[in-house]
Amino acid sequence: MAEATEKKPEKESPETKGWLYKWTNYIKGYQKRWFVLQNGLLSYYRNQAEMAHTCRGTISLHGAIIHTENYSCNFVVSNGGGTQTFHLRASSEVERQKWVTALELAKAKAIQMMESDEEDEGDQEFPVEISKQELLNAVRSMSSKLEDLRTCNDLIVKHGHALQRSVSDLEQATSSIKDGGDKKAEVGNIQPKVKILNERATLFKITSNAMINASTEYLELTQTQGKKWQRLLSHEREQRLRLEEMVEQLARQHSQLEHQCKKTNLNSMERSTTNHRRTNSNVSHASTAPDSSSVNTNTIKDDPKSSDSISNSEDEDDFHDAVADPEYTDFTVSCAPAHRRTASNVSGASTKSEGATSHREEETDYSSDQEDAHTLTIVKKRDKKQGDLPDGEKNNKIATPIKRAPGRARRSRITDKPDISFSLWGIMKNCIGKDLSKIPVPVNFSEPISFLQRLCEDFEYSEILDRAAACTDDYEQMALVAAFTVSSYSSTAIRAGKPFNPLLGETFEFDRREDMGWRCIAEQVLHHPPMVAQYCESEQGGGWSCWQEFTMRSKFKGKYLEVEPLGITHLEFKNSGNHYTWRKVKTVVHNIVIGKLWIDQHGEMEVVNHTKGDKCYMKFEPYSYFGGTPKKVTGTVTNIDGKVEWVLNGTWDSKMEGSKVIGEATVKGKSSLEIGTSKVLWKKNPIDPEAEKYYFFSKFTCELNELEEFVGPTDSRLRPDQRMMEEGRWDEANTEKVRLEEKQRAVRRQREIEAELAQQEGREYEGPKPTWYRAVPDPHNGGKLIHEYQGGYWEAKEQQDWSKCPDIFSASEM
Repeated sequence: MAEATEKKPEKESPETKGWLYKWTNYIKGYQKRWFVLQNGLLSYYRNQAEMAHTCRGTISLHGAIIHTENYSCNFVVSNGGGTQTFHLRASSEVERQKWVTALELAKAKAIQMMESDEEDEGDQEFPVEISKQELLNAVRSMSSKLEDLRTCNDLIVKHGHALQRSVSDLEQATSSIKDGGDKKAEVGNIQPKVKILNERATLFKITSNAMINASTEYLELTQTQGKKWQRLLSHEREQRLRLEEMVEQLARQHSQLEHQCKKTNLNSMERSTTNHRRTNSNVSHASTAPDSSSVNTNTIKDDPKSSDSISNSEDEDDFHDAVADPEYTDFTVSCAPAHRRTASNVSGASTKSEGATSHREEETDYSSDQEDAHTLTIVKKRDKKQGDLPDGEKNNKIATPIKRAPGRARRSRITDKPDISFSLWGIMKNCIGKDLSKIPVPVNFSEPISFLQRLCEDFEYSEILDRAAACTDDYEQMALVAAFTVSSYSSTAIRAGKPFNPLLGETFEFDRREDMGWRCIAEQVLHHPPMVAQYCESEQGGGWSCWQEFTMRSKFKGKYLEVEPLGITHLEFKNSGNHYTWRKVKTVVHNIVIGKLWIDQHGEMEVVNHTKGDKCYMKFEPYSYFGGTPKKVTGTVTNIDGKVEWVLNGTWDSKMEGSKVIGEATVKGKSSLEIGTSKVLWKKNPIDPEAEKYYFFSKFTCELNELEEFVGPTDSRLRPDQRMMEEGRWDEANTEKVRLEEKQRAVRRQREIEAELAQQEGREYEGPKPTWYRAVPDPHNGGKLIHEYQGGYWEAKEQQDWSKCPDIFSASEM
């Protein structure tokens, strides 16, 4: 390994830097890192370029422990408290010895500098805490000394002017003698002036001495207070670092303790089961294995995240059957609160109520033992013949499958993502409390698709809607629609990249009639606030159409990014005439400050059938550190009278299952709803194992930005910065992104000038209007305006007449 070691002149602190291997974790092992030793600090970076902006870790060598191993290239550097440790490996023993020698010398020098600083301070020990009164006294003393300096300055100026006048008078008297005047008379006049001059000179000297003394006292006071405050700031900084490390340690210890506690509980359960089988062998022998549904039905409320909690040992099976009813298994689902609105106005529910609901969820999420008034206990008969199989495995065959044509060949992946490191926190720390849509974000944090294309990903599993369109049971149709709403979140589980914000007037079309049976057109209809309108239509299964208007509120909270959708989605089936609406739940991006980014969806969603009055209530459970199923979604389908007809259960990143309610059953002395066989409503398609190399895109996502002929000039596929990013030219993409955004701002400024001029002239000014959409009242949303597709796009594409489209991508002025 090439080692770069540079020595600076003796006036500066010597610097040693070069490549070492640092232990990261048991998965990645030792990783190559760039280390720098300077000023008693050992710091490391991923590469040399990071030295300008991002330091990955630092250890102060004062009080550090340096441990080496004989006949090895490994060595360990740890700070005095043991809270931070670097396990390092050099390329050879010689290189290791060079680093160890440099570290020991730097450590000795750091100790000497610390001791000399303490001697310079006169061995005075400052307290690590300071009271408010002491701080006020210090400020008051410094203010008093500063006022003395101002007074001395005023006196010096005053006496200086008087001294200058005396000198001038004396010079005039002396010059008159030289001119031949009466010498005796003039000498008599000079003597009092000389006396006055001496007096004023003496006053000036006294004032100057006072000024010097006051300056010395002020300097000593500021130096003393400065050292004290430096010590206090250093102590606070160390305390903050210790607290951060303690919190991380506590989190790790809590996780280990939680795991040990679960293992202990399971062991005790096994022991109890063994004892129970000895005394009740007949019951145990007659019992069957519990039905462990793939939709996370928790019979004994164990933690599905733990591998131990989902084991299917005979002991656990016997234990379940001995305690619970041998014929039924039970689980809970969320149901609509009693105070929720009726079907007539639920679609117009304000986002404030949704926000309040989210806050309530966050507050109660950590009380795992607390009873939830808005849950239902559901029971299901055990399958005597296939009791050992989860429902998902027994019903993997999708009901009412839809036949599809193969369609033309499309690409299955894109260019690999470049290996370019960057610091998200370095940019986002200056954006706390700001609207995300107004923050200039480089392409390094994006993925090479537009938000228009990201919204089109909602229809990746459009076959669910095709099945729903062909369905004759309204409640089953509602269950399928609910599963479709959940499927739109599946890609966010592993993708934390930000899509490109569309330019005003930007469009995206996707015609998949040849293989998937639908076509879609979307347009950015507003810029402030950003708003997208989308319309999709299909003839599959009898025909359906879906349209939505999407806008959002996004705030960076310091630790996480919260995105709250504000738009509404409509879905209409031609055969049944059923018209559905729903609103999306909140999205939260975690670990903005430190750690790997991950996304969670949480909140309540209500799908309403405005034709029949049926409703589906679903709850997206927020992630909890204290157990529960990650990404869990449960819900119920109710008729117009509030009677539960279907039960939904699953996770938003894998699949949803539904079961029809077939009656009631008494289990454990309680009357509960009984459901029939579960159906797989939606299941996520497997992703390419190498998808990590290209932004974790699915095959469908890769097809979105594939170049096509005859699309409109405003189509997202033609956006140059997005195309450059997909091709791996990130620097060019950043430059082009700035150009496009500046062009858009220039056009907006010109429109503002025109609007102001029209107002001065008393005429009406028509601002920019969408090309393919118009704002109309929404009868299913309290008459609020919604952008509706007015037609004409596909006709314009057929004729290749794009005269209505603005020029938003070219380098020429609009």
